[in-house]
Amino acid sequence: MSKRAEPLPSRSGCPISIALELLGDAWSLLIVRDLMFKDRRTFNDFLHGGEGIASNVLAGRLRKLEAANIIEKKNDPEDARRYIYRLSPKGIDLAPVLVELVIWAARHEDTDAPPALVRLMREDRETFLADVRRKWRSSK
Repeated sequence: MSKRAEPLPSRSGCPISIALELLGDAWSLLIVRDLMFKDRRTFNDFLHGGEGIASNVLAGRLRKLEAANIIEKKNDPEDARRYIYRLSPKGIDLAPVLVELVIWAARHEDTDAPPALVRLMREDRETFLADVRRKWRSSK
């Protein structure tokens, strides 16, 4: 395990302000999304995931998310030069938030989200979230 940097103090105690400090940039929630829904696990998985993130920005966001205890990293057992990233318990607790964002965006905008998946999220949210958590637990 790597040494984790201490998170910066919050500018206020407002819950929305705190969440935005941790996740309010253009990339952090996309990294969480990739870990949660797209089974991406390595730096290169994120880098080549189709969003067009620059490598230096990605490295910074991964450090920030790790410092906030939203993701964890460990050495890849197959290649010691590479890390495997995983959502922490704090990170997987974002699942309901991401599901709500998907439902909201699909309701109001044209998205690439598969309609059947959005319908499942909307109509059977608890089962969908239980499956996300089951997959997360099995990825240890």
